[in-house]
Amino acid sequence: MTQQSTSLLVGLLAGVSAAFLLVSAGSPSSLSFILFAAAALPVMIAGLGWSNLASIVAVLSAMAVIGIATAPQAALVSGVTTLAPAAWIAHLSNLARPAEEIGGPEGAVAWYPLSDIFVRIAFCVCIGLVGVGLAMGYGTEFVSELVEVFVASIKDSNAAYEPTPEGIAEMKQFFLYALPAIQAAMWVLILFSGWYVASAIVRMSGRSKRPKDDIPSQLRMPRMGVIALLAGVAMSFVDGGIGLIGWTMSGAFGIGFVVAGFAIAHHRTRGKPARGLLLWTAYLATVIFTLPLAFFLFLGLFDTARTLTVTGSGPTSKP
Repeated sequence: MTQQSTSLLVGLLAGVSAAFLLVSAGSPSSLSFILFAAAALPVMIAGLGWSNLASIVAVLSAMAVIGIATAPQAALVSGVTTLAPAAWIAHLSNLARPAEEIGGPEGAVAWYPLSDIFVRIAFCVCIGLVGVGLAMGYGTEFVSELVEVFVASIKDSNAAYEPTPEGIAEMKQFFLYALPAIQAAMWVLILFSGWYVASAIVRMSGRSKRPKDDIPSQLRMPRMGVIALLAGVAMSFVDGGIGLIGWTMSGAFGIGFVVAGFAIAHHRTRGKPARGLLLWTAYLATVIFTLPLAFFLFLGLFDTARTLTVTGSGPTSKP
């Protein structure tokens, strides 16, 4: 079997697997979120371990299966938010160039920076969610219906719950702007986690082109991310669609700096006797109180960099 035929077959199998996960996630269950989050894995594995052709075939076949099994709109949303970004991330991960072109040692290979991959995940999430929001008509009416369903479900489980009209109005206002930011932040985490797991699986199989990245020392947001975050925060003060886009950007790039802050904490505590206790305390405090997120956000903001993974040999396709 030729390499092209293998890529086509792998891409088809990966696409069917991704479609199965996404369609299964549409059925309400306790595993829905896990299935939805895992849907990017087959596409990333196909792209990281085989070729761009495999990941492209995976995206197209998954969209076709989803469109047939559910609706064309669902296929388009899945493609924009999950499948296409997964293929793009896999493509970037496999890019490399001779290190001597950027001042590195002769004969070595410099891989696409992890920091650039991370910031492009945030960009992909922003573009995908804004596109889906425009297509769905996300706005005051959409959120109003969502909150009414949410309140009705609470009333069904708690008959004594009776919010005031003012409380419902405040809830609608909160959800209108909080949902884009929270969803963007969650989706950045999902795609990055998917990339991390897919990279590990491909390395274990022996098909990985890219060496293992040292995430604690390399995962930083570049200065481009600072500009995008500041732009998002500024736009969030504007009413209407621009404000909603601003909240989406704030969530996507804000969580990027939070993750970078945690990576810095991992890096700076290396070799410390109480490293495990410090890190577990930080994670536990973040989950319980949420407030420590601000600390890690500022920690990530004050340490921006573009670090490279360099190896002695490998492919030389330029970014």
